[in-house]
Amino acid sequence: MSHTPGVRQAQKRKTRQALLDAALGLLEEQSLSSLGLREVTRAVGVAPTTFYRHFRSTADLGVALVEEALGSLHPMIRTTVSPAEDSDERIARAVELIAGHVAAHPAHVRFVARERHGGVQPVREAIREQLARFAEEVRAELAKDAESAGWSEADLRMLAGLYVDQMLITASLFLEALDAPEEERRRAAETAARQLRLISVGRRHWLD
Repeated sequence: MSHTPGVRQAQKRKTRQALLDAALGLLEEQSLSSLGLREVTRAVGVAPTTFYRHFRSTADLGVALVEEALGSLHPMIRTTVSPAEDSDERIARAVELIAGHVAAHPAHVRFVARERHGGVQPVREAIREQLARFAEEVRAELAKDAESAGWSEADLRMLAGLYVDQMLITASLFLEALDAPEEERRRAAETAARQLRLISVGRRHWLD
């Protein structure tokens, strides 16, 4: 039974995830460019040759980590700019969602923050592609809003980029305050809300 295709596939997925988890843990203390595959396989307890059954290189593993870190966030990003609520409600919800994600996945957030401008080109490109997808999805949501009447596509793309960049800044604020006292985390939330509100106010007056 242990040799059936279904069991082998399950074991393969388990080993692949173990390699990703081990790498993410090791990357808490170093950049991807300095990570060796032997470090990763040693942490998992498998032979180095096993690594190549799942990833072509540590850069390939890094790209997989980008997908794991950002790929599932698209619905959340769209939700933060949904026109279903007023501006203050959207901002409060966006701050709450980002804070919750950082608290639940700090290692992923730290990895993306570090590698966005890191030394591994395929990983930088993968992050840039994901952020571009976020920006396009945000643009599409913004275009549905009555406040966007009269806006050009170029200006909507610019606004979407501002929101995505600000969400990254907000995530960094919460990451820095993650282990801080409650008062500091509250200030981080207030700062994030004020920054998003500034973009919102500017948006309302852009066509004046």
